[in-house]
Amino acid sequence: MDRAQKESFLEDLRERVDRAPVLYLTDFTGLDVKAMTQLRRSLKTSGAEYLVVKNRLAKRVFTELEDLPDITESLEGPTGLVFGYEDAVTVAKALSDFAKDHEERPSFKLGIMDQQILEPEQIKKLAKLPPKEQLMAQLAGAFEAPLSALAMALEGKIGEMVGLLDALRVEREKEE
Repeated sequence: MDRAQKESFLEDLRERVDRAPVLYLTDFTGLDVKAMTQLRRSLKTSGAEYLVVKNRLAKRVFTELEDLPDITESLEGPTGLVFGYEDAVTVAKALSDFAKDHEERPSFKLGIMDQQILEPEQIKKLAKLPPKEQLMAQLAGAFEAPLSALAMALEGKIGEMVGLLDALRVEREKEE
C-alpha cells in the first residue's frame, strides 16, 4: 500500500468509526476464507460490516479520535472490526450465533457503545437480549397494562352507578 492508499484507507476507517454507533473488536484466528465470507454475509443482513485491519493503522485512527476511549492495548494479534450501523443487540447476536457454529470464532476482544468500553462478557449479555422490536412491544405492553386496568375499573364503577340509578328510578316509580 503506498502513502496515498494508506491515507485513503485511514480516512475511510475514520468515517466508518464515526458513522457506527457500536463497534466490536474480534479475534478471527482460525477462520478460513469461506467462514469469513459467511460471517460478512451474516453481519451484512444484521446492518453491520466486518473489516480486517492492520493493528498499526487502527491504532493511528483510534488515537486521533478523541471522543472514543483508548483501546490501543486491545489491538494486538489478528483484529477484525465489526461496525454496527443499526442495532447493537442484533449485531452482537449475529456474531455470537456465528461463533457457536464455528468453534467460538471469532471471539470478542471488546466493544465500544456510546463512547463506553464493553467487555466480552457484556457483549455476550447483549447478544442474549431479545430484538429491539420485541423489547419495544414488551415496553408498550407494560405501559398498556395499568391503563387497561384503570379503564376496566372505571367501566365497573360506571356500571355500578347505572345499576344504582336504575334502582333509584324503580324505587321512585313505586312511591308514585
